[in-house]
Amino acid sequence: MQDFPGSTVTDPSDAELARVMATGDCSALETLYRRHAPWLTVRLLRRCNDKGLVAEVIQDTFLAVWRGADRYREDGEVAGWLWGVAIRRLASSLRKSRHREIARDPWTVLAGDAVAASAEDRVLLGVEYGDLGTALTRLSPQLRAVVQATVLDGLTTREAARLLGVPSATVRTRLFRAKAQLRRHPSEEMS
Repeated sequence: MQDFPGSTVTDPSDAELARVMATGDCSALETLYRRHAPWLTVRLLRRCNDKGLVAEVIQDTFLAVWRGADRYREDGEVAGWLWGVAIRRLASSLRKSRHREIARDPWTVLAGDAVAASAEDRVLLGVEYGDLGTALTRLSPQLRAVVQATVLDGLTTREAARLLGVPSATVRTRLFRAKAQLRRHPSEEMS
């Protein structure tokens, strides 16, 4: 990999890697992949429990990032850019394959919608999303999944509907209900 002008740190930042990757440096892509593929995989598996499909999406994501590296705007974090590409690739893959084994929220991957969040899952949500994570644990799994897809992941209503396997109107209704519950009971238990 080429030298990074002005960089005094041994490991280049993600932004530096993105700039160098835009010049065609494969080792910059490799470094970004090693840094980000593991957490992207975990987050995507929370949305879809098909490991094969998620692995394909990860590969497609980094291929798209490689091809579009010159379009990275440095007004945000590289991790956010990667997540945006990955979640949209997942929605697109699900739409194409009509794959319906979707994890409607992190706790339904193995057991179904009736599963309550464990103490560990609540802590992880709090760590990942801060105060919002704590509030999300108070929503039903269906409402929480819609908030995660639309608000946190930045998907459109249509994309969220495809990802969750429900009609767009259902996504809008659930988002309305979730926002109302969060406004009404910001610190109380919700069901």
